[in-house]
Amino acid sequence: MFGNKDIPTYLFTGFLESGKSTCIKDILEEGNFQDGLKTLYILTEEGEYEVAEDLLAYNKVSVAVVDEEEEFTEAKCLELYKKYKPARVVIEVNGMWDLDKIIREILPENWVVVQTFTTVDATTFQIYINNMKSLLMSHFQQSDLVIFNRCTAEMDKASMRRNVKAINRQTQVLFESEDGSVESNIEESLPYDINADEITLEDDDFGLWYLDVSEHPEKYEKKTIIFKGQVYRNRTFPPDAFVPARAAMTCCADDIAKIGFICHFQDANKFATNDWVTVTVKVKPEFSKQHQALVPVLYAQRMTPAEPPEEEVVYFS
Repeated sequence: MFGNKDIPTYLFTGFLESGKSTCIKDILEEGNFQDGLKTLYILTEEGEYEVAEDLLAYNKVSVAVVDEEEEFTEAKCLELYKKYKPARVVIEVNGMWDLDKIIREILPENWVVVQTFTTVDATTFQIYINNMKSLLMSHFQQSDLVIFNRCTAEMDKASMRRNVKAINRQTQVLFESEDGSVESNIEESLPYDINADEITLEDDDFGLWYLDVSEHPEKYEKKTIIFKGQVYRNRTFPPDAFVPARAAMTCCADDIAKIGFICHFQDANKFATNDWVTVTVKVKPEFSKQHQALVPVLYAQRMTPAEPPEEEVVYFS
């Protein structure tokens, strides 16, 4: 009854006092919503920082508070839409709520999520990793941009970044220092010589290599990479294709999945699924329609049986 026009929806998630409101304030101050259109700002928790009323009014932003999870329903969303008639919606999501459920079950069908931001207080990040990792990782999984704020020079930003990228290889990660400066290009300390023409990966190196080649396949083009993996294939693979995979724990012990890249080898069908092999491959970046980006595709020169590594599970932190 409210029309079928798509409503662009922006989600801001993160735990209490992680900087969600500050992020929204910055976006408004930068003039991103100064197009004269109405915005509905749904606030699902009230932290220590509030966006100034004059800034909201100047940007034609109306605020609605829904701070009880059971009250945040599709019917409530439609009620708010009818009342405010916005051209877009901004939702500051309580970090303890199920973000995936909100996206799949609660938002009206024509509320199209165009961007999801996650803010993280870097000073408490390790506490949440130790105690609420599963919930934190679910935020990363849905995010287009993850912002670590309140960063200091002593923090291990590379490790923070790996925690995010292990969950969501496509998301962008930024680090904001206490002085307001922003950093994105964090150099990863790799355990092998990236300048070598031939790189032999130790069993423990696979996780770092997997993340680095995912983001920068061009760095590995024409290089020879030697590593150990477990044969994975499914019925959709052509006879010469398989994945030399490793089991990776991206979140918790209950969240272990096989990771790896498609590899082509003429005699691949001589090896059974789950066989451990050592492969010698060349990396070729190829465009993926699914990811709309270059992805690494492997072409094996050699494939031999191997013993399983001492630790079969790959970790990223």
